[in-house]
Amino acid sequence: MTRILAPEMFGVMAIASAVITGLAMFSDLGLKQNIVQSRRGQDAVFLNTAWTLQIVRGFAISTAAILVCFAIFAVRSRGWLPLDSVYADPSLPYVVGALSLWAAIAGFESTKLFEASREILLARITSIEILTQIFGVLCMLAWAVFDRSIWALVVGTLSSAVLRAFLSHVLLPGNSNRLEWEGESVHELLGFGKWIMLASVIGFVVNSGDRLLLAGMVDATVLGFYAIASLFVGSIEGVLARLMTDVSFPALSEIVRTRRATLKQNYYRFLTVIAGGAYLASGVLMTFGGTLVDVLYDRRYHDAGWMLELTSAILLTIPFRLATQSFLALGVPHLQSYILVFRLLSLVGGTSLGFRWYGTRGALIGIVFSHFSYLPVIVYYNIKHRLFDLRIEVYLMAIFPIGILIGKVAAKLVEGLF
Repeated sequence: MTRILAPEMFGVMAIASAVITGLAMFSDLGLKQNIVQSRRGQDAVFLNTAWTLQIVRGFAISTAAILVCFAIFAVRSRGWLPLDSVYADPSLPYVVGALSLWAAIAGFESTKLFEASREILLARITSIEILTQIFGVLCMLAWAVFDRSIWALVVGTLSSAVLRAFLSHVLLPGNSNRLEWEGESVHELLGFGKWIMLASVIGFVVNSGDRLLLAGMVDATVLGFYAIASLFVGSIEGVLARLMTDVSFPALSEIVRTRRATLKQNYYRFLTVIAGGAYLASGVLMTFGGTLVDVLYDRRYHDAGWMLELTSAILLTIPFRLATQSFLALGVPHLQSYILVFRLLSLVGGTSLGFRWYGTRGALIGIVFSHFSYLPVIVYYNIKHRLFDLRIEVYLMAIFPIGILIGKVAAKLVEGLF
C-alpha cells in the first residue's frame, strides 16, 4: 500500500484510527477480561447480557465519533489549528466520520470470541484474524485500482470489521447470543469493568499519545514516516501482546483459581517465551531497521529507517507488561491504572521537552523513555506479589546482544547484495 498511496495518507489514517480507538478505550467495560476471569464466564445469561452491553457501547462510540467530526470542523474553521499539523488536514474529519461505523459493526461481534479466549482456543481465534486481515487488504487493493486515495485504507478497515463480526458467530463454538439483560450480570460486569475502563482510558492516552502529540508538532508526511516505523515495532508488540492476553491471562487466571502456589513458576514460563522474542527482535531492529526500510520501501520512506532503529528499544519493555496480566488474574486490576499513570506523565513531559530541545528526534527519544519510566513500579508490585526473580531476569537480558549481532550481520549481507 505504501507504493500505491502517499506517506501523508498514513499519517492522517493514524490519527483518525487513534480517535476511534480512544473513544473505544474511554468506554471499555472489560467484557473480555471479565468473561475470562469470572466463574460465570460460560453462563448463557451472563454472556447475553455482556453482548447487549457491547452493542449499546458500539453505537455510543459511533455517535461520539460523529460529534468529534463536527468538533474538528468547528475548530479548523476558526483557525485554531496549526496549518502545518495533521489536525488541519481537510480529509481528517471525513475519515473519522467514516471510521465511526467500525465501532457499531464491532459491537455485534459474538461473545464466542471471549469464550474462545477463556478456553485458549488460539488456533480458532488466529484463523479469524488472518482471514479478516487478508480480506481487508484485498478490499484496499480493489479500491485502490479505481481510486488511489486514503479511502482505500478506510474501506479495508471497515471490510475487515464486517467479516470479523460475521465469522465470530459462525466459526467458533460456544453460546449463541441474543439480546438479554440481567441485573446481577450487569452489576458484576460494570463492577469489574470500572477498573478496566480506568486502565483503558489511561492506556489509550499512553499508547496513542505519541501519535496525538506528534500530530501537533509535525506535518502529515513526517507522521506517516513514524506510522511506518511503528508498524514494525507494533506488529511484534501485537503478537507478544496477544500471547499475553489470549494465552497467558486465561492460563494464569485458571492457575489462580486452582493452584495459586505455582503462579510464580508458571509466570516465568510465559515470561521466558515473551522475553526471548522481544529482546531478540529489539536487538535485530536496532541494527537492521534502517536497511530493512530501504529494502522494503521506496526512497520517499527513507526517514522511517532511523525512526525504526530508535523506537525498537520499546520492545525491551514488553516482557514487563506480563505482570499486568498477572495482576488482573489476581483480581487487583487497579494496579494496572497506577502503573500507567507513571508512563503517561513521562510521555507528555518527555515528548514535549524532547521536541523543544532536539526536534523530531528528541520527541522520539522522549516517547521511548516513557516506556522505560514505569518499569520500577512494575518491579515493585512484582516483588510485593512474589513474582520477581532477579537471576532469571538477568539471564533473559543476555538475548538482547545476540539480536544486535544478528542485526549487524544481516545489514552487512543485505548491503552487499544491493
